[in-house]
Amino acid sequence: MLSLCFLPCITLPLTVAASSLQARQDDLSTFIAEERPIALAGALANIGGLNSSWVEGASPGIVVASPSTVNPNYFYTWTRDSALTYTMLIDELIFGNISLRKTIEDYTTAQAILQTVTNPSGSLWPAGDGLGEPKFYTNMTRFDGTWGRPQRDGPALRATTFMNLAPVLFNLNETETFLEIYWPLILNDLKYVGQYWNQTGFDLWEEVHGSSFFTVAAQHRALVQGGLLAQKLNTTCTPCKQASQILCFLQHNFWNTSGNYLTADVNANQVTRSGINSDPILASIHVFDANASCNTGSFQPCNSKMFATHKTLVDSFRNLSWPVNDKAAAGQAILVGRYPEDTYYDGGAWPLCTFACAEMLYDAVAQIKRAGILSVDSISLPFFQDLSPDVKVGNYTDQEMHAILANMSTYADGFVRAVQQYLPKNGSISEQLNHTTGSSTSASKLTWSFASFITMSRRRASQFPPSWGADTAQANTNLTAVQCKPSSYNGTGTYAPALAAGAPNIAMPCEVEVLFVVNATTQFGQNVYIAGNVTKLGGALNDPGSVILPLNPGNYTSERPEGYVDIFLQADQTVRYQYVLQNGDEFVFESGQNQDRMVKVPECGGEMVRTDDAASFS
Repeated sequence: MLSLCFLPCITLPLTVAASSLQARQDDLSTFIAEERPIALAGALANIGGLNSSWVEGASPGIVVASPSTVNPNYFYTWTRDSALTYTMLIDELIFGNISLRKTIEDYTTAQAILQTVTNPSGSLWPAGDGLGEPKFYTNMTRFDGTWGRPQRDGPALRATTFMNLAPVLFNLNETETFLEIYWPLILNDLKYVGQYWNQTGFDLWEEVHGSSFFTVAAQHRALVQGGLLAQKLNTTCTPCKQASQILCFLQHNFWNTSGNYLTADVNANQVTRSGINSDPILASIHVFDANASCNTGSFQPCNSKMFATHKTLVDSFRNLSWPVNDKAAAGQAILVGRYPEDTYYDGGAWPLCTFACAEMLYDAVAQIKRAGILSVDSISLPFFQDLSPDVKVGNYTDQEMHAILANMSTYADGFVRAVQQYLPKNGSISEQLNHTTGSSTSASKLTWSFASFITMSRRRASQFPPSWGADTAQANTNLTAVQCKPSSYNGTGTYAPALAAGAPNIAMPCEVEVLFVVNATTQFGQNVYIAGNVTKLGGALNDPGSVILPLNPGNYTSERPEGYVDIFLQADQTVRYQYVLQNGDEFVFESGQNQDRMVKVPECGGEMVRTDDAASFS
């Protein structure tokens, strides 16, 4: 066990397993010890500036999702994946790998630059909407292709990543350095979270437009952590005051009472899925705090609803009767995918989702051991009875508790073994494993897969980063459903490039808000886009290559099929635009008099302009 930490990291003893399981656990421990340096090397090989042959041409500090350039092409950088990867690397820095500081500094500069890149989601100035852009080319230029945008988890995750670095620099007496270089970068992202948390966006799988459990949980953590960090820096974080309302929304909107699980998405239109999804599991391990109590409102791994969701998710894949899972019975760990209805690359198993199922249980064991009591209620009872049939509703301590936790740890190990048996000999981890053969498929050498293995292995070894404050009064503000308000922080006009972190001193042109609203009936699988003759709208009319900006369907109902997009455009100009229907791979443009609509953007300082259009597509 590593004990080298250059700030107070958290180390808890491993659960002691029954002797009959010792041989298998030794074998798994050997595998993990051998695979972890392979996974770390793989993650670093996908980062620009590290002399890697995998991602030649990527800018320093840029995380490439995968070296794969065809079937699928993942040679891009995603804000989400990058933040999760560097969260892992900062953990490794905390655990003693000081060689990682240079690449962390490269990442800092790269993200400061990317914050300023105007893109199809918007720009940094004046309203920060460009921070919601999900991906860029690896040379840090904008990606204009059709995509699920905006994605509102990226800024929250990036802010958290840099905030996790704060204790390291504080411990090195570099508080002023952190305040000068990192805080402006963080504050841009926290402003975005505070301003846009109550608006829908695309989920972490980039498929469903709505309110994602993962996104909301990440946003809540970011604002809580930001508020506490601001106090330590003797400064303020006004957007962080939204944390209690985000938590209220998280607590009162995602629990599926009839199915006994946390659903992945709400406020999502035209989605015919059960809502059973790895999304909440991944959210729980992201907001994990080893010092948190199980009833903390942020849905910690040891929360009863998380156990119920874990069981529902795993059972859903057990019911698919995948050959790789060999008809496993309840209580036996299996390979898990994103969600049971998945068809992407034949809907295979995802190692990162399977590792997450293990990591959540390792986290929960640590939290329960620290509390010294395991409370089983009617919600979590089915989960525990799969592992320990004699368990009943009640509280368990001492030997009874440790026996149940030993079964949980063994169950968690089973998820790691499920992936282990199908990994190639070189230790590479792809995006998916074929559910019939177990062979690697989809994107090879996926950075997120490598990162997920490392965080899982650290949690199995009871190695945890410092607390982020999940149990603080700010984090634990419990509001009733009636008290939930869709409030927000208006950061418009306050966003600024993080110059000390390496951002360019960009020009800040005068722009005015334009709200495009259209009534357009669509069918399942169809989306409406807007195209126009200015850069933020794609730059051209009647050109499929210019279709980059989807409308937000958050207000869509059968009675009023409304889509909208809120964007800032340069003042004092006439903009030509049209609506475009995406039907599968086909784009259908408006015809007749509506194919060349016009809106006059007011002069500098003018009030917001709203269009109220009706569109039909032949």
